[in-house]
Formats: sequence, C-alpha cells, structure tokens
Amino acid sequence: MKEVLDYLKACGTFYLATTEGDQPRVRPFGAVCEFEGNIYITTNHTKAVSAQMKKNPKIEISGMNKGTWIRLEAEAYADERREAKEAMMEDNRAALSKMYSVDDGIFEVLYLKNATATIYSFAGDPKVIKF
Repeated sequence: MKEVLDYLKACGTFYLATTEGDQPRVRPFGAVCEFEGNIYITTNHTKAVSAQMKKNPKIEISGMNKGTWIRLEAEAYADERREAKEAMMEDNRAALSKMYSVDDGIFEVLYLKNATATIYSFAGDPKVIKF
C-alpha cells in the first residue's frame, strides 16, 4: 500500500474516474494520505463526484510519473471521523487549507478498499499490488 501512496504523491496530479448512469466521469485529484493503514482521497461532499461515489463506490485512478503509469481499481467510502479529516489536512495543508477546513461541513475524506494497483512501464512487466 505504501508504494501506491508514494506513487500517487509523486504524480502530483492523478485522475479519478467514476460513473454517472452509463457515462464515465473523470477529473483531476491531487490530495492523498495514509490514515490507519488505508489510502484516503478527498473532495467536497456537495460535488457530483461525491454523489457518484456514494451511488457506486467503484472508482479507478490513473496517473503518470517518470515514464511509468498506474491504474488503481478500488472502492471509495466516506469516513466522517474528524481524525481522518485532520490526517488529510495535515498531509496536504498547502493545497487544502485554501479550500477547506476540518469542520466546514463540506470537507469529505474517503478511504480506498478492495484495491488493486498496477504499475506499468515500457521497460518491464507490470507490478500488481493488492490492498
């Protein structure tokens, strides 16, 4: 799991895909952290992406870093605990503090479950990591 977390952090920007009905939806994300042994992402609970993940928690994340790329399949579930939000804010304060605060009522964190990450490169075989 740590290798996947470090990879996503190194990407800076990665792309999260959800579905809305039969239409895929993709958007850039950047904040990620580890809390209690899980990878967490964040969004604003009033956004369409939040509603899409609540309706269908299956997501995919993709990103590139130094000639390699990752495809991460997972399920995303909201964690309402203040401690989880504090962990995300602490790890991503520079980016998130301009948009959110832990108690603002819109800041949402989600943990990834049943995840399979595959890291690809043109130079070798894919590496599969399950967590």
